[in-house]
Amino acid sequence: MTIYHFIGIKGTGMSALAQILHDSGENVQGSDVEKEFFTQVALEEKNIPVMPFTKNNIRPGLTIIAGNAFNDDHEEIREAKKLGLPFYRYHEFLGKWLKQYTSIAITGAHGKTSTTGLLAHVLNQTYPISYLIGDGSGKGHKDSKYFVFEACEYRRHFLQYEPDYAIMTNIDFDHPDYFSSIDDVFQSFQEMSENVKKGIVACGDDEYLQRIQAKVPVLYYGFADTNDFQAKNVFEDEDGTTFDVFVRNNFYESFIIPSYGNHNVLNALAVIAICHYEGMQASDIKKLHSFKGVKRRFTEKVVGNQVLIDDYAHHPKEIEATIEAARKKYPYKSITAIFQPHTYSRTKTFLKEFAKSLNLADHVFLCDIFGSAREGDGNLTINDLRFLVEGSKILELEATSVLMEYKDSVLIFMGAGDIQKFQHAYENVLTDKEEV
Repeated sequence: MTIYHFIGIKGTGMSALAQILHDSGENVQGSDVEKEFFTQVALEEKNIPVMPFTKNNIRPGLTIIAGNAFNDDHEEIREAKKLGLPFYRYHEFLGKWLKQYTSIAITGAHGKTSTTGLLAHVLNQTYPISYLIGDGSGKGHKDSKYFVFEACEYRRHFLQYEPDYAIMTNIDFDHPDYFSSIDDVFQSFQEMSENVKKGIVACGDDEYLQRIQAKVPVLYYGFADTNDFQAKNVFEDEDGTTFDVFVRNNFYESFIIPSYGNHNVLNALAVIAICHYEGMQASDIKKLHSFKGVKRRFTEKVVGNQVLIDDYAHHPKEIEATIEAARKKYPYKSITAIFQPHTYSRTKTFLKEFAKSLNLADHVFLCDIFGSAREGDGNLTINDLRFLVEGSKILELEATSVLMEYKDSVLIFMGAGDIQKFQHAYENVLTDKEEV
């Protein structure tokens, strides 16, 4: 019996896939840098061995799964190829593994992780399932009926998958280090749609998704009355968001979700549509109300009169959606955004759009750009964004105590880099203050 060795096992997708194989009865191990990542907690809980990188980890009898962040000259990859071991990139192996299940891919520029988590939560209440979520969460089951997984469009990796169903949340221009334009992004989704075997659930409020030409039926969802599944009568209170669902203009059922913002209603509507299509009872679909969320998506912590929110938002539209959700949930608090841009290419491409989104907050702090190893800085600095965001300030890691001045505020720490270190530094300041 082979041992699956993951090169870069602490990556969010890699960690989740390793957990799935482990839960399915396979022997799993992996290697990575020694720096701690939140994804390794679940690996440690399942006693999956994680070793420092060294070519000595590679030996006969292993099947290698390599993370996409590591190129072919990595010492472990070189050794694996030298020994002629079975070798897969993450997306290649995932495409092979999911073929044994009824698979549901969730893709889109925004909302993938939250929608994948919500669908996995609902299906998991009724069926044995496997799921892979982009926050590092993964679960396998030997008797899985469904395999729910997040499918990323970056570098067209999702073209390796041939899912039974696909949920498409939206199409937007992102990853400017790879995609040349919104039309290039659209073309990748068009190609992906041609791989789907049974049906697509797509947001009909998205102008680009309306143009998808698929070989399988497409069900549309959204707020517009032209959609097959439409959300109406949206109402928010302290318990969350309630809305009515109409299926082809006929009332179906009322649902409640514990989150806020139109983007969360749309995510829930996508889940309702695919579950309805698969013949689930409304009473089972309603279990979405107990969803606790996924990691780093509006993850909240209350400290005194402040609410600290950790969020992965790293695109202007995601920032806008996160601020909207915070305003709806906490209408009587001010909103303070602490934002760390992710990659120089994205920051440069969306500089004005970032400024417009951030200006929706009452107060804004900016952290230095989190660059990618694959790119140069192009002489861009965080000050280029600061000049465009009215009243914004630069936040240094050793000076997070300044956030204490915003006493009755929601502090939203946003970014896809290491923005969490700023939140942790601030929490340490608050802890030290309490101990004095």
